Amino acid sequence: MTVEHKFITSKLMTADDGSIAGIGWKYDQPDRVGDMIAPGAFSKTAWPVACLAFHDLSQPVGAWEAGEDRAGAWHLRGRLLVDDVARAREVYALVKSGAVKGLSVGFITGKAEPRKGGGRLIKSLELVEVSLVVAGMHPGARVTSAKAITSALAIAEVINRAAAHMREGT
Repeated sequence: MTVEHKFITSKLMTADDGSIAGIGWKYDQPDRVGDMIAPGAFSKTAWPVACLAFHDLSQPVGAWEAGEDRAGAWHLRGRLLVDDVARAREVYALVKSGAVKGLSVGFITGKAEPRKGGGRLIKSLELVEVSLVVAGMHPGARVTSAKAITSALAIAEVINRAAAHMREGT
């Protein structure tokens, strides 16, 4: 079985205690490869579900506590472990700043059928995790591995520290 990842840019709402909410999937829109997920496909999810940073299994940052089909989308509620996990505090800061605004579901397909024009309609799935991700605006602009995004974040951190140091010096 292969774990698939599907990305969606979402408005994420956070609170200082690490509470987080967002839209995990909009049912009326296909993803970048033409796949759609049917309403109800997430209904057999066993809660809680891991909240990862960038689909990196070594970076759990919290847990999704509940999801519901509402207003044509699958809405999620969860909590980043900002009091207990250093990486969760970092990811929380990235979400709060707007640098990270996407959600991506990782799942194993149960039942699916081809869609006219390409892609699939996924009718059932086993949810494995939901990650906080950086979502590119252009379909061709994508991260090809978890290591690539981790490296990009490390580079961004170095640049931000250097810029802060330069500001302090002037």
